[in-house]
Amino acid sequence: MKIEQIDLVATGENIKRLRVKNGITVAQIQEWLGLSSPRIIYKWQRGERLPSVENLIALSKMFNTIVNDIVIFK
Repeated sequence: MKIEQIDLVATGENIKRLRVKNGITVAQIQEWLGLSSPRIIYKWQRGERLPSVENLIALSKMFNTIVNDIVIFK
């Protein structure tokens, strides 16, 4: 059985694509998630980090989609 791995870079690019498509700024995501700095959002978009499950759920609501449409697997 092959276990799928999350493609961090593709997922980050997808987060940015969905953000832009929905006309949402990084500052709006920061406020929506209650983050003190936008730094982590930029790390997500560059594929350096993956949002927590809670943040993925919040992003899916903000983007009006489901988590599976945000996360990209290799």
